[in-house]
Amino acid sequence: MVVNRTPRRNRFIPGSHAKPPAHPRWSRWISLPGFGIFLAVIVALCIWLDGIGPRFYHFDPAGLAEIVTTSLATHNASNNTSDTSALVQDVIERIAERYPNTRVKTDFRDREEWMWNNAGGAMGSMFIIHASITEYLIIFGSAIGTEGHSGRHTADDYFHILKGEQRAYEAGALEPEIYPAGSVHHLERGKVKQYRFADDCWALEYAQGWIPPMLPFGLADTVFSTLDFGSFYTTARITAREMGANLLRGKI
Repeated sequence: MVVNRTPRRNRFIPGSHAKPPAHPRWSRWISLPGFGIFLAVIVALCIWLDGIGPRFYHFDPAGLAEIVTTSLATHNASNNTSDTSALVQDVIERIAERYPNTRVKTDFRDREEWMWNNAGGAMGSMFIIHASITEYLIIFGSAIGTEGHSGRHTADDYFHILKGEQRAYEAGALEPEIYPAGSVHHLERGKVKQYRFADDCWALEYAQGWIPPMLPFGLADTVFSTLDFGSFYTTARITAREMGANLLRGKI
C-alpha cells in the first residue's frame, strides 16, 4: 500500500499554540481610517502649498498686459503689422527688460526651441519663455487656426492676444466671448471653456499657480492620440530643462 506523505497545510486552530497569520503593516493604511488620515494629510498639504505659492511669483498679469499694449502700439505705428516675428521679438525683449532677475528665454527664432502642442483636441505650436513650478510664460498660437477644450487647471491662465482673435464660451452661455488683439482672456483656475482661434492667432500666455498638475493635460493627446513622440520628447526635455534651471536658481 502506498502512503501519501504529502504534508497537510498548517491550519490555525483556536486554543492551539500556533500564531495567526500576520497582516502586513501597510494593510492598516488601506482601511477606512487609514485612507481618511492619508486624505486629510494630502488636503492639508495642498492648502499649505496654495498659501505659499504667491511668494514665488515673478511675473504679474498687469505688467504683462502693459508690455503687450505698448508693443502693439509700437508695432501698429510702424506700418508693418504683417511682421509677426518683429512683434514677438519686441514683446520678449520688453519682458526680459522688465523682469531682469528672472530666467527668460529670448531665442524664439531658433526653430529647435519650438514644439507642437496637442491638448484638448486643439493643435498649436509654442515657445517657452519661462517655465517653473509656479509659473509659465509662452508664445502660443496657430498660423491657420484651431479649437478645442481649455482644460480645467490648477492655475489662472491669462491669454494676452498679440494677433488675430480668440473666441470662447462656458457651458450654458449662448453668446461667445470675443478677444481681439490687445485684449486679455483670463481663464480662472478650476473653470473650463471651449475656445477657438480664428485663422492665424498668436498670444502671450501666462499661467500662475501650480504648473505640474497641468502637464498631463498638455501631453495626453500626444500619448493617446497623435503618437507624436518626437514632440513629446521635445516638450518634456525643454520643460524639464527650464524648470530644473529655475529650481537651481531657487525659483519654485
